[in-house]
Amino acid sequence: MEIRNIAIIAHVDHGKTTLVDELLKQSGSFHEHQQVSERAMDSNDLEKERGITILAKCTSVVWKDTRINIIDTPGHADFGGEVERILSMVDGAIVLVDAAEGALPQTKFVVGKALARGLKPIVVVNKVDRGDARPDEVHTEIFDLFASLGANDEQLDFPMLFASGRQGWADTELDGPRKDLAPMFDLILRHVPPPALDKDKPFAMVATILEYDNFLGRVLTGRVEQGRAKINMPVRAIRQDGTIVESGRLTKLLSFRGLERVPVDEVEAGDIVAVAGLSDTTIPDTIASPEVAGPLPAIPVDPPTLSMTFRLNDGPLGGREGKKVTSRQIRDRLFKETEGNVAIRVSESPESEAFEVAGRGELQLGVLIETMRREGFELTIGRPRVLYRDNEETGEREEPYEEVLIDVDEPYSGVVVEKMSLRKGQMQDMRPSGGDKVRLTFLIPSRGLIGYHGEFLTDTRGTGIMNRLFAGYQPYAGPIEGRRNGSLISSEDGVTTQYSLFSLQDRGTLFLGAGEKVYIGMIIGEHSRENDLEVNCVREKKLTNIRAAGKDEALLLTPPRKMSLEQAIAYIEDDELVEVTPSAVRLRKRYLDPHERKKNERSSKKD
Repeated sequence: MEIRNIAIIAHVDHGKTTLVDELLKQSGSFHEHQQVSERAMDSNDLEKERGITILAKCTSVVWKDTRINIIDTPGHADFGGEVERILSMVDGAIVLVDAAEGALPQTKFVVGKALARGLKPIVVVNKVDRGDARPDEVHTEIFDLFASLGANDEQLDFPMLFASGRQGWADTELDGPRKDLAPMFDLILRHVPPPALDKDKPFAMVATILEYDNFLGRVLTGRVEQGRAKINMPVRAIRQDGTIVESGRLTKLLSFRGLERVPVDEVEAGDIVAVAGLSDTTIPDTIASPEVAGPLPAIPVDPPTLSMTFRLNDGPLGGREGKKVTSRQIRDRLFKETEGNVAIRVSESPESEAFEVAGRGELQLGVLIETMRREGFELTIGRPRVLYRDNEETGEREEPYEEVLIDVDEPYSGVVVEKMSLRKGQMQDMRPSGGDKVRLTFLIPSRGLIGYHGEFLTDTRGTGIMNRLFAGYQPYAGPIEGRRNGSLISSEDGVTTQYSLFSLQDRGTLFLGAGEKVYIGMIIGEHSRENDLEVNCVREKKLTNIRAAGKDEALLLTPPRKMSLEQAIAYIEDDELVEVTPSAVRLRKRYLDPHERKKNERSSKKD
């Protein structure tokens, strides 16, 4: 059977996973009465909750006696490490673009990587059934994008389809019959070349995806680059520097059939396959026959740009809500994460019982923290910091910059431009984008965006859309003003009372309601002024014959401002931490004791 290997790449929320669902249904991969969840490829709990793809996944369909292996890739730039590796496994790519939004930054990032690898793209303008669709303009935008990314003449002569993934049709003409996805299947067979690989050489493949299976242990997925592999054949794993990691046998060979992995006895060059039986092999090691001397080339992954400190939870409530609370457990879990997630780096921190975790962005690290929290870990997390570097030629200090694309209603464009300029953002472009919306493009230091997203949504009344993309390193832009307001800090241990919180409402915005546990040094709200303020939030009303407890019913509290994990991480300053447990997200000062806090503040001013 012939093989085609393709990746579906696009910006987040342009409909990749929904389209793959339809491809599976129309190719007969599901039985007629089989129950399949919506966005079947997003199998991870966090993916279903957030409606985004975090991990790249493989599936396959059969069309006209040809097996098409399809890889659904993440759309967020934070998970770009996943996308880069995936491109080494495929011979073609479907570039999916929203008919209204056009080519957004993540499309640009992934398409640039695909064109550099020489892949010939198929462009699909999706969601043409939208009321604000502008397919012809989007077609022109994509051509201009390809040209700006250095596409060759063959890549610029790309075939194009108009589609609606949700309605399950694609067509070469905008006003075509709109029946089904057959035109897309046929175009894949015509346009994507079969893998041009040597089946007679000794077996070799590069591990591209690493997963853990309760029954099989470590499962490594990749494309067979040369030769054939049989069940139980001896292999060895080779690092990129040529060292031998281990020798073993392929105890299980799994091929993708629809959404399932099916055991097979033999695979050959071009197949995308999962193998089990190796205990120390990781990404991007080469798994090969013993006679293969050196590793196959692997794609270098762009370096991390953001770092956070993961610490032991040493607060007064530490160890009460989680099952995994020791620094050794945290260390083992973080280093295990680096095996399968090549975009994350972990190192020991100068602080005791703490680790520096570097990644591509706040979302990627936030997903890791949320995953660990659900596994029963307790952590305290420090403020995100960008990773600087020194330019070897000039000796100048450089920092990561991002290209930010903002779609916003025209009345709010002024406040967005003002806030971005305060954060050292430089406007690159401003143009109308349909209706009364404006599209703004900025180049801004990554640290200028830390904590801005929540403020952006408030300023635009929730109507603005912000997309960001790593744009490289540039000279340090100078200091950026941080949060203007101080914190309301608990001066007592105990449980918050309605009586005390009612009297504190005038001092600022509260993050807690009545009846919640607090401790000395915990942040319970945002002060209305610039300085921190210690307050007693556990004080109870003194009862007498005249002052009865029942009068408290008249005290109405403003609903507290509850923060999500990402909001809390973006909110804190350098002297603050986020305490994360399976049942709570709390804010606290780094030094809980007020005397220690003042002493540290004085010493930092001297420095």
